[in-house]
Amino acid sequence: MKRRPSSTESTKDAIRAVGLRATPARLATLQMLREAISPMTHAEVAERLAENGVDKATAFRNLNDMTDAGLLRRTELGDHVYRFEEIRPGEDDSDTHPHFLCTVCGTVSCLGSVKLTASSQRASQAVGEVTEILLRGRCNDCKSGTATR
Repeated sequence: MKRRPSSTESTKDAIRAVGLRATPARLATLQMLREAISPMTHAEVAERLAENGVDKATAFRNLNDMTDAGLLRRTELGDHVYRFEEIRPGEDDSDTHPHFLCTVCGTVSCLGSVKLTASSQRASQAVGEVTEILLRGRCNDCKSGTATR
């Protein structure tokens, strides 16, 4: 499910609204993450931005700056790799959603509609606060043997 494309002007406005300069590298980064179907690693972002002449250090700095400013969410899914995704309008950093991590190929998928049941919420509150839900397993491609990675 591809996310909504956004105009360059709305992307500039979003960056400026959090007090950052709307540089071409930041515009390209936020636009890419707005259109992504799943969280992206620094390496994936840097590789795609390199086509536009953006170096890895700038990509990393911009990802961190936009995360600190509240435009992006940084998630670590237990594999020691940070992934970044847009915090959508109306959300804040605490409005997380579940992810599915394929243990074979490493593909990450967003599961925005998966929620804890009321009884699961009560049971989890008895031991603490749930801040993230992560499901692990084999994606359909790996399960059927058609993965290309």
